[in-house]
Amino acid sequence: MHFLSIIWNPNDTLFALGPLQIKYYNLLWIAAFAIGWFIMKRIFTNEKRSIEELDSLFIYTVLATMLGARLGHVVFYQPELITQDPLSILLPIKTVPEFKFTGFTGLASHGAAIGIIIAMFLYVRKYAQTNILWILDRLVIPSAIGAFCVRLGNFFNSEIVGSKTQESFLFATKFIRNTVGSSVDTGDLKVGEALRLTGAKSANNAYELIEKSPKFAERLAEIPYRHPAQLYEGVAYIGVFLILYYFYWKTDKKNKSGFLFGTFLVLLWGIRFFVEFVKERQNELDASIGTLSIGQLLSIPFILIGLYFMFRPKPAK
Repeated sequence: MHFLSIIWNPNDTLFALGPLQIKYYNLLWIAAFAIGWFIMKRIFTNEKRSIEELDSLFIYTVLATMLGARLGHVVFYQPELITQDPLSILLPIKTVPEFKFTGFTGLASHGAAIGIIIAMFLYVRKYAQTNILWILDRLVIPSAIGAFCVRLGNFFNSEIVGSKTQESFLFATKFIRNTVGSSVDTGDLKVGEALRLTGAKSANNAYELIEKSPKFAERLAEIPYRHPAQLYEGVAYIGVFLILYYFYWKTDKKNKSGFLFGTFLVLLWGIRFFVEFVKERQNELDASIGTLSIGQLLSIPFILIGLYFMFRPKPAK
């Protein structure tokens, strides 16, 4: 076994309180909003803006992110939920084929971006002294850290996994709990097989026992190594944050309206576009559309809009 390869089999749930499960993914979302608030507080203080405005911005951003991300996932990746299980769209449950508490899963970053932009138009109507590009230029800085937290959460959940690769590839990973999507045959160990190998009664218990099963060593050799695509994206998003943070605090780029916003769109969605080449398609719809994935097709308009804001002519005074 290559010393840089990874066997990844963490329990995605930190602890449970009855039917309520506290997952690493949910905690990382909370961390993203908390870090974002502190970064924006420093920016608002530097710009001599009131904390009241910041608190209002925080509420707008949280609601827009969650609603936009969830609705975006449903529209772009699981439109069948609209007719088959509508309650699961906005509630942390599923009712088909049986009732189950799932937590808030199935979130699309493109939907979150659209939701936030719409929310900022509503926000500036409340605070007329705030320009839409002024707030977007600053909001994208903590958004890059939020994107990193989300991808780290995906890694803990063993979801949005990469395509198959060789063991010798840097950080090649065996995702024992691959949850890329039950409709895609990835050849990885699925819940039903984990239950059969261990005799456990629940999925989480099965995966906890799986490495102790005498049959596991043989089955492990068959599980493919994959690109840890979530980590590729997450680490790159930290780079986006550092670039934007440097531009804001060390240069006069923040005074060029729309430049930081455009830079964010080009860098973040450019990274997403290229990392998609080493990602597993998320469902049958995604796998059936051709060479480019749904994520890549949705990223192209964001990149073009970003280039416009980066290089548009300076308005005449």
